[in-house]
Amino acid sequence: MPNLTGLSHIDLTVSDIGRSAAWYDGTLGLERVFETDAPDMFPGHLVNLLEPSSGLIISMVQHERAVPGEFSEFRVGLDHLAFAVPSRDDLETWVAHFDGLGVPHSGITDIWYGSVLVFRDPDGIQLELAALSALLPEPTQGA
Repeated sequence: MPNLTGLSHIDLTVSDIGRSAAWYDGTLGLERVFETDAPDMFPGHLVNLLEPSSGLIISMVQHERAVPGEFSEFRVGLDHLAFAVPSRDDLETWVAHFDGLGVPHSGITDIWYGSVLVFRDPDGIQLELAALSALLPEPTQGA
């Protein structure tokens, strides 16, 4: 079987690209590295954001023909997007950060595979920070 070497990028369809890019920058510390109207790719606008410690690119895409409506993890497609953090102590730091910004969140939940903190972006896309326990293999670089 061919090999996968990691995660390259994630594209999220958003309703207001300026609002979303600013939120991901201000809330998660992502850096804007590229922006374009992309008529050769699709009718709409694209902003690439870099997570500097992992090298992961998260793209905000505002399609001209986007179907309006709220995000739902119960609809076929994306359930949620989880970012790895080193430890439960790091989740405590994120809780304080989110509280300081007024970002609603679930609080830390301890479950059999580790600890998680759930929150949502401006379009309601469910996001999670996860500190995995020793029961699971260590995440690979870029994953």
